[in-house]
Amino acid sequence: MMGLNEWFQKGLTRDQYINSMTKNKDEMLSIYEGFTLTDEDKNRLESLRAKELRAIVLTEDWCGDALLNNPILLRVADAAGIDIRFVLRDQNLELMDQYLTNGTSRAIPIFIFIDQEGNEVGVWGPRAPEMQALVEERRAALPDKDAADFQEKQMEMYKHLVASYQKDGSIWKTVADSIIGTLFI
Repeated sequence: MMGLNEWFQKGLTRDQYINSMTKNKDEMLSIYEGFTLTDEDKNRLESLRAKELRAIVLTEDWCGDALLNNPILLRVADAAGIDIRFVLRDQNLELMDQYLTNGTSRAIPIFIFIDQEGNEVGVWGPRAPEMQALVEERRAALPDKDAADFQEKQMEMYKHLVASYQKDGSIWKTVADSIIGTLFI
């Protein structure tokens, strides 16, 4: 079994990942361009530079949660001097299956923060708790799974969520706060 240092080395750099994206690239970059950390967050994250943390990001470009969370992580990483490598979930289930959500779900993205020796120092994902609560609230409003319009209503719900992910600065701040909180545990 590969250690986290080997997984990090195997991953794609930021530019390699972005250049390989075929879905949600413009949307992700739009969030990256639109989001800025507060001065307080930048100062706090600056204190992490000496730790030389790294992050392995389990992701796929089609994922709506990755569209939101990955660009926020990139801004956090910029401020904290965290080197990132992207590992595609569907091609790397051996790693993914070590980070299942609720022990069963291959939900992404998952951010695995490691030190220079490859020791795990924190794990985040697939959503900020507040975003998970929002998704659960919206899912609860859907018709029964057996209903004829369930699929249509579910797709509509996800479309609205992804639209809010791309425009709502308060969502971006919520995600940033959650990721930053993981780094200071």
